[in-house]
Amino acid sequence: MSTDSLDMRIVDHPLVRSRLTRLRDEHTSSAGFRELLTQLTGMLIYEAMADQPVDDVVVRTPIGPCPGAVLAQTPLMVPVLRAGLGMLPAATAAVPEAQIGFVGIARDEHTALPREYLVSLPEDLSGWPVFVLDPMLATAGSMLHTLDVLAARGATDVTAVCVVAAPEGIAALTASPHAPRLVIGGLDDGLNEASFIVPGLGDAGDRLFGPRNF
Repeated sequence: MSTDSLDMRIVDHPLVRSRLTRLRDEHTSSAGFRELLTQLTGMLIYEAMADQPVDDVVVRTPIGPCPGAVLAQTPLMVPVLRAGLGMLPAATAAVPEAQIGFVGIARDEHTALPREYLVSLPEDLSGWPVFVLDPMLATAGSMLHTLDVLAARGATDVTAVCVVAAPEGIAALTASPHAPRLVIGGLDDGLNEASFIVPGLGDAGDRLFGPRNF
């Protein structure tokens, strides 16, 4: 699998690996899963923001003037509902000046294709740095649909932040007309016959919020 055209970073850090191990554990409770996802997201957002441009400023400490920096552009955090909601608190804690948009996508369990049910975004995203939050990059169907929605609004500076990804999803992103940066916590083996990541996390939305029954 070639990923030459995809800017992908795997955050290979002991803290990421240890939190990811506990996140995968089937015995981890929903409360524990939410806390671990919050911790992991903070680490991934920190890495994802590493190349953001800044403006130089001068502030005054109690002792005297000091050069510093502020983000040059306000980022937009876009969780993909519903599982992406579990990543939003850590993202906004790390970048409190960020604005927030939403894309709601449900996966058809028979076809594994995405079904959009909500879009709440600014009409013009030209020049905005956009960070898409979704714990799982499996087939990349939901991610590609989200990227289509963002591109239709003029977004060109997009970073996808995912906890785990499958090679099939990465290949789909690489073959797409989009060119997002991709920051992930782990690259897994592949997909099973139900298009779930192996070994993966299970259904991240169910583990966060309970089984969907509507």
